[in-house]
Amino acid sequence: MSETAESAAVLASASVQRVQAALAGHGAHGRIIVLDGAARTAAEAAAGLGCAVGAIVKSLVFAHESQEGEKRPVMALVAGDRQCDVAALGRALGLDAPPGRADAALVRRATGFAIGGVAPLGHVEALPIVIDDSLQRFPLLHAAAGHPHAVFPLSYSELVAWTGGKPAAISAA
Repeated sequence: MSETAESAAVLASASVQRVQAALAGHGAHGRIIVLDGAARTAAEAAAGLGCAVGAIVKSLVFAHESQEGEKRPVMALVAGDRQCDVAALGRALGLDAPPGRADAALVRRATGFAIGGVAPLGHVEALPIVIDDSLQRFPLLHAAAGHPHAVFPLSYSELVAWTGGKPAAISAA
């Protein structure tokens, strides 16, 4: 991990600062790690951290159509070695139909983060969140911290408590 001017710039970015503030609100100060390489994908993050791909929390934003016909964002937090089962996600949220992928504009509007650095907390809007219960396999997880080079460690129980997410079987190997 780098202690350069580049890492200082990452830590000073507004998105990372928002995540840091959310973590501090849970008593978890100074947890953000700046990686030398990008962590836009679970495989990149795992390689940079030297951990299993499954221990990386993917923050995936989906959209479902409300009764009024507008796109509403929902989030799935899924193990890096799994795919989100959108039908199971829809059932976990009590939706009539599975949600579809959100476009980049909706992701940014709802979370305040760009794709590739979407954190599971610190969102600009409150989102319904469902957590892949297969993440329990790992004693230590890592999630994006608002920037493609930034992550933070946490446990499964912290992920559930800090996000207010609902654990459910929403993934497939």
